[in-house]
Amino acid sequence: MLDSNKDSLKLEAMKRIVAMIARGKNASDLFPAVVKNVACKNIEVKKLVYVYLVRYAEEQQDLALLSISTFQRGLKDPNQLIRASALRVLSSIRVPIIVPIMMLAIKEAASDMSPYVRKTAAHAIPKLYSLDSDQKDQLIEVIEKLLADKTTLVAGSVVMAFEEVCPERIDLIHKNYRKLCNLLIDVEEWGQVVIISMLTRYARTQFLSPTQNESLLEENPEKAFYDRLLLRNTKPLLQSRSAAVVMAVAQLYFHLAPKAEVGVIAKALVRLLRSHSEVQYVVLQNVATMSIKRRGMFEPYLKSFYIRSTDPTQIKILKLEVLTNLANETNIPTVLREFQTYIRSMDKDFVAATIQAIGRCATNIGRVRDTCLNGLVQLLSNRDELVVAESVVVIKKLLQMQPAQHGEIIKHLAKLTDNIQVPMARASILWLIGEYCEHVPKIAPDVLRKMAKSFTAEEDIVKLQVINLAAKLYLTNSKQTKLLTQYVLSLAKYDQNYDIRDRARFTRQLIVPSEQGGALSRHAKKLFLAPKPAPVLESCFKDRDHFQLGSLSHLLNAKATGYQELPDWPEEAPDPSVRNVEEEDLSLIETHVGLLGEYTEVPEWTKCSNREKRKEKEKPFYSDSEGESGPTESADSDPESESESESKSSSESGSGESSSESDNEDQGEEEKGRSSESEQSEEGEKSKRKRRKVTKGQGGASSSDEGSDSSSSSSESEMSSESEEEQVAPASWRKKTPPSSKSTPAAKEVSLLDLEDFTPPSVQPVSPPTVVSSSLAADLEGLTLTDSPLVPSLLSPVSGVGRQELLHRVAGEGLAVDYAFSRRPFPGDPHMVSLHIHFSNNSEAPIKGLHVGTSKLPAGISIQEFPEIESLAPGESATAVMGINFCDSTQAANFQLCTQTRQFYVSIQPPVGELMAPVFMSENEFKKEQGKLTGMNEITEKLTLPDSCRSDHTVVQKVTATANLGRVPCGTSDEYRFAGRTLTSGSLVLLTLDARPTGPAQLTVNSEKMVIGTMLVKDVVQALTQ
Repeated sequence: MLDSNKDSLKLEAMKRIVAMIARGKNASDLFPAVVKNVACKNIEVKKLVYVYLVRYAEEQQDLALLSISTFQRGLKDPNQLIRASALRVLSSIRVPIIVPIMMLAIKEAASDMSPYVRKTAAHAIPKLYSLDSDQKDQLIEVIEKLLADKTTLVAGSVVMAFEEVCPERIDLIHKNYRKLCNLLIDVEEWGQVVIISMLTRYARTQFLSPTQNESLLEENPEKAFYDRLLLRNTKPLLQSRSAAVVMAVAQLYFHLAPKAEVGVIAKALVRLLRSHSEVQYVVLQNVATMSIKRRGMFEPYLKSFYIRSTDPTQIKILKLEVLTNLANETNIPTVLREFQTYIRSMDKDFVAATIQAIGRCATNIGRVRDTCLNGLVQLLSNRDELVVAESVVVIKKLLQMQPAQHGEIIKHLAKLTDNIQVPMARASILWLIGEYCEHVPKIAPDVLRKMAKSFTAEEDIVKLQVINLAAKLYLTNSKQTKLLTQYVLSLAKYDQNYDIRDRARFTRQLIVPSEQGGALSRHAKKLFLAPKPAPVLESCFKDRDHFQLGSLSHLLNAKATGYQELPDWPEEAPDPSVRNVEEEDLSLIETHVGLLGEYTEVPEWTKCSNREKRKEKEKPFYSDSEGESGPTESADSDPESESESESKSSSESGSGESSSESDNEDQGEEEKGRSSESEQSEEGEKSKRKRRKVTKGQGGASSSDEGSDSSSSSSESEMSSESEEEQVAPASWRKKTPPSSKSTPAAKEVSLLDLEDFTPPSVQPVSPPTVVSSSLAADLEGLTLTDSPLVPSLLSPVSGVGRQELLHRVAGEGLAVDYAFSRRPFPGDPHMVSLHIHFSNNSEAPIKGLHVGTSKLPAGISIQEFPEIESLAPGESATAVMGINFCDSTQAANFQLCTQTRQFYVSIQPPVGELMAPVFMSENEFKKEQGKLTGMNEITEKLTLPDSCRSDHTVVQKVTATANLGRVPCGTSDEYRFAGRTLTSGSLVLLTLDARPTGPAQLTVNSEKMVIGTMLVKDVVQALTQ
């Protein structure tokens, strides 16, 4: 169906494929069939094709690269959805070679008149940054431009890009702070969360702490606490339907607001407890942290934290935590009655947590300590052993506070040693009896006697406490317990656990006086019977507030990857004038009733300007050629989509009626502007092509034409949304050329639309430095052009590039490793590139066990390891052969070279010329195959050959040294032809050099793999022009 000529069948097929993806099925096998339809003229089919490509472009990078010219054409499509989808697909192809193309596309999209396309450009910025962090400076310029955008659709996305790329550049936010605060109510929910999180960090660095400056706040509120604007604009969002937005506002108020104002978030957070259990879990984690410092905030809502029988265990335990934090002398009777009910639950973990909560209440509130202790003692008669065990552990901690008053409880616990089998509980009882043995002098020796009987069958934790009990009784009541102590220590001396054996030997030497009389034995009582401080029962959420609330790090109580610390308040307020902007941008001239009934001021830039004024503004931006064509009545192919998307986002975020009306008026103006833009861009494109034909040899002229055309189109796209000062930005972007393009002799113009001129100017050379250096001739000495006497003129040299360093002897601790591309077929796999690895030992010790360790390889790349070199004596050298399948890409293969003692991380990045093997064909076959590879499969470049590169021998040597191609016979003396196939896919690569005696030479490469062809042209031109 995808190969059909009918659009209806293609559309049906694409719907089925997208449905498969939505159900989670793998549809990657259909990629070749789908990618062919990217050039389909049917808008609906094209939309679905782009949806598919966004999903699989990263997995099928090579196939996606074949259609890159179509994606570039899509960037100028009249339909905003197609433009955005093309940019989204382009940014999904994660291959470093197209970074310059992505950068140009993002810059173009940042000036697009459609806010949806600008939003997509903001989404593409973090993708490009993760692919190539060296582009950071250029991306910051784009972010700065997009931050000045006045559209709510763009705000959230560009702030997210700011957080990913340059969160430290707070200076970019100063001018946009007030605008972001005012736009916040109308931004979509996802954007609101991102903006609020960013503004929380911003406010902590730019404003004084409200708690430390209350006196200053009373004297001058604006000076003391400038983020009143931020608090006022975020407060309505507490009624948002999104739990994430409410949580974001809550953490902002908790970290920024004065104590008197923080209470407003409690009601909103309690409302979220009626949501799903996942939302409840996150909210309760944050409430538990807040309730420790701001207990009074949640006390009116105590009953909202009562536990239901249907709650999951995690939710129950978190609610227990909150109830315990909120307990005070006023509400403790109610809380304890609730806890008494919870103890009867069938959930054992929950019951154990409840008993611990009772213990914490008894510790924090002295008035109810005796009541809690009596209640826990009653639980000792419970049938459930786990309840009894947990009660014993908590009672032990409470008794440490007032042991003298509770001798009866200790006696009661001693009687339980016959019944309780839980190791932790038995150990707690033994510790209590030993620590307070003077309160139970008659019972303690009998408990030791019983434990000595069952010593060998006890758990390790119990055995250790039995040894402690025996030592303490020996020191306080040696007449009754001397023999028992010696018996227990003798048993422990031969125990299987070394901790117990060590403890027994240590204790014996410490308490039993020996003939030599150790110094420590005189202080045994001070060591064993020293008074110990009572334990402090604290909440596990006590120290979590140093993480920002609502963050993943706070949830996990550990610093997560990418987490940014919340900065401390400044001691002195920074200069507030940095947030001042021109009055015309923020003149508040009209008020409207907001969603919550209060009066809100509407900035001037949210209303539509007069149509006549806009037409007057547009006049100076048209060039003469474009003014002749004039706007026509050609409409956008999808005029409703943009207005629907904007009105949908504004209505979902809860904007007022007035703002939606002004948005619709703006939208109508933008639609008309875009219709004229599409017509003028077509006229401009035709005139530009005519000019290029006339001035084909003059790079400067074509560059100036293109510059004027692009600047006019960029100004058109910015008129509806940006000021005159911002319209200079795209022109300045175009003037800044990357450093690598400065060495190009002719200024070749790059356009995202023109297939013939697809030569990215800032693509870094992928070949190693020895290939592109000025000493190329020296590197190529000794290379032969023959491999067999049968066809001497058709074969490539045996090896192209000289030896290159893989591991320096200093970094390798005496081991030096070089490698060279042998250009021989690899014996194990014909798809692999054969490399000769040369090892030399420059150290004074032998190197043993040389082998390849673990490798971190991109998808599709594989390595055939060389056999292990058992030993390499000092001064010796060895050569091994290994194969690497680079999958027709110049991505580096990263792996480890390992010896018996060390691991060295190394990387091999192939020149594009080593990814192919020579092919021998006749002249007619060459012309036939070349005829099949035209259009986007053909790359042409003009160059001027130096006088030293005019002879046949020199030309053939330089071309074959750069690329592993075979020479094809040619009847013309001034024309050279070479042919090869890529090793992995077997795609043909045909190279033709027309070296005319007069005028510039012309280099043409025909290849199915367009990126390889582009890179090959660049490398061959560099080799020939040196």
